[in-house]
Amino acid sequence: MNPAMLRPAIFLDRDGTLIHDTGYIRDWRQVEIITGVGEALRKVQDFYPLIFISNQSGIGRGIITDEEARQVHERTVELLADWQIRLDGVYYCPHVPDDHCVCRKPAPGLLLQAALDMQIDLARSIMIGDKPSDIQAGKAAGCRTVFFLSNDSSVGCREADLIAHDWDEIADWILHIGD
Repeated sequence: MNPAMLRPAIFLDRDGTLIHDTGYIRDWRQVEIITGVGEALRKVQDFYPLIFISNQSGIGRGIITDEEARQVHERTVELLADWQIRLDGVYYCPHVPDDHCVCRKPAPGLLLQAALDMQIDLARSIMIGDKPSDIQAGKAAGCRTVFFLSNDSSVGCREADLIAHDWDEIADWILHIGD
């Protein structure tokens, strides 16, 4: 693949970054979009594909079923669609940490697979998440990174290129990254 044909993307963690993290979400009725997500993603989606990259070890742990996970995902997509947000790709890791798989963040496997599948330039892409493992996965894949300080997190991840307190700040940074 010709590197000039590759495009940058925004990789998005789900729980604690896009939706409120209430633990292993089993009930789709518990899904709530975090304030500012809709407006911010609507601003950037015309410039970048939006791709979910999410660990979902609740499946591997037997805490949630595949069907419950599917319903939570569908509800998240439905709520984003209310803001005219479309997802271009979805990559989940259902494994537990003891599986030592290559797809579970902080490993970069899901990002690398998405880049291969969707012709993504990782060096010009951005990984956004609320946990150090999100930032580590993004860095390992060669992406720039944003650590979102959600209500659930109080300390940033120093390795991140940006530590943001709200989605307005994230959207502004993304849109001005080339300035």
